[in-house]
Amino acid sequence: MQYFSQQYLEGLKAVLDDFPHEAFEKMIAAMLDAYEKGRRIFVMGNGGSASTASHWVCDINKGCCLSLEKKFRMICLNDSISTMMAYANDLSYDDVFVEPLKNFFEPGDVVIGISGSGNSTNVLKAIEYANQNGGVTIGLCGYGGGKLKDLASIPVHSNVNDMQMTEDAHMIVVHISMQRIMKALGQEGAAC
Repeated sequence: MQYFSQQYLEGLKAVLDDFPHEAFEKMIAAMLDAYEKGRRIFVMGNGGSASTASHWVCDINKGCCLSLEKKFRMICLNDSISTMMAYANDLSYDDVFVEPLKNFFEPGDVVIGISGSGNSTNVLKAIEYANQNGGVTIGLCGYGGGKLKDLASIPVHSNVNDMQMTEDAHMIVVHISMQRIMKALGQEGAAC
């Protein structure tokens, strides 16, 4: 008899065996370039992807450069519930990321959208805005990639038709990125 947990983990191992290493390294290069140039990195998502985005900001802003004088400037667009709800109420839920992005975005900034399906309209609108205004865009997506895979300049695609495994893979991207960036900044060792 095989346990359900064994079946799930075997499926996840298959997803990780197909990890998008080249796209991941392009993403890291874009994030490090933003760091060196003092650019902002914006990230956003809905539901579980919102939690991933928030977690990522903590890991990069605090974990990667706590002991360094130069800091990352990473901002999670889904961390202000009041701002999101104001835009959702007065405009549309489709505008909850693109509108606050307009307040802070400058050409050369990096905008990361996380969408399991790759079809979250509010994420796509923010990525589209960044593309049209000189930004570098990264899209973490699952399933077939959805529209985000084609819209982002650097798609990081987890090719699996399962939302939980997609979100698992995205969190692994977050944790690998933290350790990869720490290494690049000479901050090897256990992260906080």
